[in-house]
Amino acid sequence: MLDVLTGFAVVGVAIFIGYILGRINLLGEHARFVLSRLTFFVLSPFLLFVVLARADIHSLFSALLPVSAIAAIAVMLVYTVIARVFWRRSVGNTLIGALSAGQVNSNNIGIPLSLYLLGSAAYPAPVILLQLLIFTPISMAILDAVTTGQRKMLPLVRRTATNPIVIGSVLGTLVSVSGIEVPEIVMAPTELIANACVPVLLISYGISLHGQRVLSTAGHRADVLLASALKLFAMPAIAWFVAAFVFSLSPTDILIVVVLAALPTAQNVFNYSQRYGIGEAISRDTVFITTIGCVPALLLLLLLLA
Repeated sequence: MLDVLTGFAVVGVAIFIGYILGRINLLGEHARFVLSRLTFFVLSPFLLFVVLARADIHSLFSALLPVSAIAAIAVMLVYTVIARVFWRRSVGNTLIGALSAGQVNSNNIGIPLSLYLLGSAAYPAPVILLQLLIFTPISMAILDAVTTGQRKMLPLVRRTATNPIVIGSVLGTLVSVSGIEVPEIVMAPTELIANACVPVLLISYGISLHGQRVLSTAGHRADVLLASALKLFAMPAIAWFVAAFVFSLSPTDILIVVVLAALPTAQNVFNYSQRYGIGEAISRDTVFITTIGCVPALLLLLLLLA
């Protein structure tokens, strides 16, 4: 139990430090803007390259991948239908809300918790692959189209293909699949930069919490509550059903996919919303609620399935 709480304590301390920095305004009024761009354009691509390059190819394409994909796509579709059809939300806000409901924090929370709870840090690799090579390029293309007004396919494909996060993810996957040994003289500085991503991202998130109250942004409370409910309850339930009754996975693999599905909303969603200036309140509040709420959710799931 102590190991489980350790993973959240590490994340919580970094966020709290960011909140204090925002409260005393140590980094100035442009801190959030600078840190978000630093994370998006530099640190995240390096981290994603390192994570995927070092991932075991067999774990990347295991049976966990289709189960995680079905669970994520299902909750994102549910959110999209409700937000677009019934609430008439914009495309950008709907996308950020859908990602908040279905994209999990498989990296800076998923990896340590997978190690503490499940005994291996490799289990989140298929989810990381799914989110970075499928969800991210599609999301970047839509956000680029929304913010630039560009509707032609070729410019959108070009912008997506040159997105640093997509480039880092693709290169890391190619290294893992091909089995290429990256020289230490290249890998060492790459890891140095990559290791800065998680703390900077969490500190940036902590800074954004200063002066804000959860569910305080009018017009977005329903979006946050829907995304949080889908993330914490619907997604693990769907993962359990698909793993047990569709793919007939072993009890151990069922536990793995359910735990991964119950992880909180990815910090990257908040990073994307900051970068494009869309749905920031939705992603920020959903990250906060699901990060707090997944602690009792995970403990309950462990009691039921372990």
